Amino acid sequence: MDTRRDDIPHKSRILQALEDQNTSVSFDDPLENEMILNMGPQHPATHGVLRLLIRLDGETVVGCVPEIGYLHRGYEKLAENCSYHEFIPHTDRLDYLSPLSNNTAYALAVEKLLGIEAPPRATYIRMMITELARISSHLMFLGSLAMDVGALTVWMWSFREREKEYDLFESIAGARFTTSFTRIGGLAQDISPETMASVKKFVDELPGHIRECEKLLNTNRIFLERTDGIGVIAREQAIDLGLTGPCLRACGVEHDLRKANPYLAYSAMDFDVPVYEGGDALARYYVRMDEMRESVKIIQQILQKIPSGEVHAFKPKKVLPKKDRIYTRMEELIHDFMLVNFGVEPPVGEIYSAVEAPKGELGFYLYSNGEEHPWRMKIRSPSFTNLQSLPVMMNKCMISDVVAIIGSLDPVMGEADK
Repeated sequence: MDTRRDDIPHKSRILQALEDQNTSVSFDDPLENEMILNMGPQHPATHGVLRLLIRLDGETVVGCVPEIGYLHRGYEKLAENCSYHEFIPHTDRLDYLSPLSNNTAYALAVEKLLGIEAPPRATYIRMMITELARISSHLMFLGSLAMDVGALTVWMWSFREREKEYDLFESIAGARFTTSFTRIGGLAQDISPETMASVKKFVDELPGHIRECEKLLNTNRIFLERTDGIGVIAREQAIDLGLTGPCLRACGVEHDLRKANPYLAYSAMDFDVPVYEGGDALARYYVRMDEMRESVKIIQQILQKIPSGEVHAFKPKKVLPKKDRIYTRMEELIHDFMLVNFGVEPPVGEIYSAVEAPKGELGFYLYSNGEEHPWRMKIRSPSFTNLQSLPVMMNKCMISDVVAIIGSLDPVMGEADK
C-alpha cells in the first residue's frame, strides 16, 4: 500500500518543522527520495543530550530540527525558591566546563541589583579565574573537535593541560569541578602567593603547548578538509539568530563584551579580540585558539597589576561577614544569622547583567520584589541561543559533517536545558 505522510492525521510538530523548511526534496515519496534520521539524544557526538532530527537526501542533509529539553532541571524556577546566596552552587552546573566564569557572572548580577561592588583585589582575582575558565573551556573544545574528526592525540594533549588547570582550581577554590568560589560582594577566600606562582607557571608554558597542537592540525589535510567550508553561516544570519562569542566573531563580527561593555577591570587590560572571516568550522577553531593566547596575555597582566587588600566587601547587611569577624563580634554574628536564614533583601526593581563567557554572552535578568529571593530570573545562556543556528549550518552538508559542525559550535547542554 502506498502510504504517504500527508495522509497521517497526527503529524508530529518536528516532522512538520522539517517539511516547512525550504528544501528541494519533497515529502511526496519518502520511500524513494529521503530518510529521516534520529541523531541523539543518547549519542556521544552530540556533546550532551541533544536530539537532532535530520532529513536526508542520500547522504546530504536537507533539513535539520534540533530538539532540546532532555536535561531540563528548571534552574530559573528553582531561583524563585532560593536566596540569592543559595543559588550560587546552581551556577556551577550551567556551563559545567567553566563554573568559575558562571559564578562571577551571577555574582556581578546580584551586586548590580544590590548596588554594591567587590574590592579591587577580588575584582582582579575574578578576572583571572574567568580567563582560566575560558582557557579550560577552549581546551575542551580543541580536544573534542579534533577527536570528532579523528585526531585522538590532540584530545590527550588538551586534557593534559586541562588537568593542570583543575589542579589550580583545587588550590584556588578547594574543588576541581563545581567550585562555587565567588560570593556576593567578593570571594570565598583569598589566593595564596604559592597559587599565584603556579598560575604564572601554567600561563607561561601554555602557548608552547598550543603551538604543539597547531602543528598537528593546521596543516593536516584531513582536519582541514573536515572543517574548511563546513558549517558555514553568513554574518547577517549570525546576527539575526543572536549568535555571540567565538561563533559570531568567526563570521567577521568584532563583538566582545569585554571591549564593548567593559566589566570587572577589563578596561585596564591590553588585549585583542580575534576575528576571522568565513563563518565555518575552521574559522571557529582559529578564533578559539587565538582567544586562549589573549587570555594568557590578560592573566599575565593581572599577575603584575593585582592590588593587595581584602577580597570581601564590608557590607554587613548585604554581604556575609568573614568568619573571623563572626567568631569575635556579636554584630557580625547577628548579620550572618539573618543573611543565612532569611537572605539579603534587595530593593524592588529589575536588572540585566552579562559577561563574555567562553561560549558567548551569559546574562542574568533579575526581578526583585524586595524579598529574599528573586521574583523572576531569566538566564541568557549562549549555548541555547547558538544551537538555533544548526539548521542553517547543516543545510546541504554531508551526514559526515554533522559531527564536525556540532563540535565547532561547542554547546554544553547544561546551560541550554535550564
